[in-house]
Amino acid sequence: MERLLICVFTILCFVSASIGKTGFGPGEQDWGYVQVRPYANMFWWLYYTTADVKSYYDKPLVIWLQGGPGGSSTAYGNFEELGPLDTDLNPRNYTWVKNYNVLFIDNPVGTGFSNAEDISAFATTNAQIASDLLECIRGFYKQLPQFKPVPTYITTESYGGKMGVEFALIWDRAQKAGTIESNLKGIALGDAWISPIDSVMTWAPYLLSMGMIDTEDFNEINAAANNTRDKIETGQWQAATLHCIYTRDLILEKTYDVDIYNILTKKKWNYSYLSPQDVLSFDEAGTQLLDSLMNGPVKKTLGLNVTHGKQSGTVRDYLIDDYMKPVTNIVEQLLNETNLNVIVYNGQLDLITDTPGTLRWVEKLKWQNSWWKYLVRLPLVSQEDFIEGFSKAYDKFRMYWVNRAGHTVPKDNPLAMEVILRNLTSNANM
Repeated sequence: MERLLICVFTILCFVSASIGKTGFGPGEQDWGYVQVRPYANMFWWLYYTTADVKSYYDKPLVIWLQGGPGGSSTAYGNFEELGPLDTDLNPRNYTWVKNYNVLFIDNPVGTGFSNAEDISAFATTNAQIASDLLECIRGFYKQLPQFKPVPTYITTESYGGKMGVEFALIWDRAQKAGTIESNLKGIALGDAWISPIDSVMTWAPYLLSMGMIDTEDFNEINAAANNTRDKIETGQWQAATLHCIYTRDLILEKTYDVDIYNILTKKKWNYSYLSPQDVLSFDEAGTQLLDSLMNGPVKKTLGLNVTHGKQSGTVRDYLIDDYMKPVTNIVEQLLNETNLNVIVYNGQLDLITDTPGTLRWVEKLKWQNSWWKYLVRLPLVSQEDFIEGFSKAYDKFRMYWVNRAGHTVPKDNPLAMEVILRNLTSNANM
């Protein structure tokens, strides 16, 4: 009888080791929906780590939030940047899943596979987005409670950074108040749309210094940027968004359609010029291949009945008044009121959220260690001993200047990103 019980226990342990589902691609996965408000359904997709560990919960949980707004984490972030497969369904050498459990959330409601059943369900403010994300995490923990004590980090890109900082702040407050059982430890802001006007005001100087425009072009672009700033200073937020778009389109005209996500991208001359990139979607442009992938085999394999990306344009439309509003005050609150690790990183070849603009808002932050800006930068060295950029760190705050990378640092310079992630998660209790 004793021998039988031992056998049964051994079998149960073996079964429990395989806790996820067979999803799309390698490794175990889980996915699901959370109704964050009436008619508002948010989709999440988890990849369990493929690291050689006794338990998945020995590795941190890393959440990825895409930008846009309206850019899909389950599509762009997953297949174009850091998931286990690329858009051609080939294994990615530098996938984050090798070292971390990775949770992609399609956010805001209406993005990707997330969907709004009524127009009242679309978010109109950053605060609403953050609240929805917190409800999504509550639902995630309800389905997978084993992740509650696991050290967790929010990682973001572009507009995802703007959404992510407020999400991190209200999550930290809920965690302290005991209204959510979790272990949030930090946030990383990649090429983040934190202070839009600081980005816009540095576009012309950045392009001039890189040899992409001449002095006359500079004067025109800079004038348009100043008009954008004037609208912000008078609280005309929708007009500011439209002037920002005009400034961006003027740049495309003067540079003959420069890639705003990586200015060194080689582009063929288009004789039917000009084809401006998608309005408001200051994020990776969607491709027909990716759309076919998400609405074809991915949708079928995951058993979903929602058309991926169908509502993304509506998501952007409802946020037009909020688009140019800064959230630097939220970053200051994270630094002054929480113990979260805060990391800022930027690719040197990104235009939309260029490094000079990021440095401007970072150096203006008001917090107890704001003298951080006078510290000496150190090289960001990869495991292969190459200099992949530079860093400046003190206490819980770090900034990284990433070489040879544009807007999508995880894709453009995965070796630098590996170091950044390791430093972000270094305070995990493992």
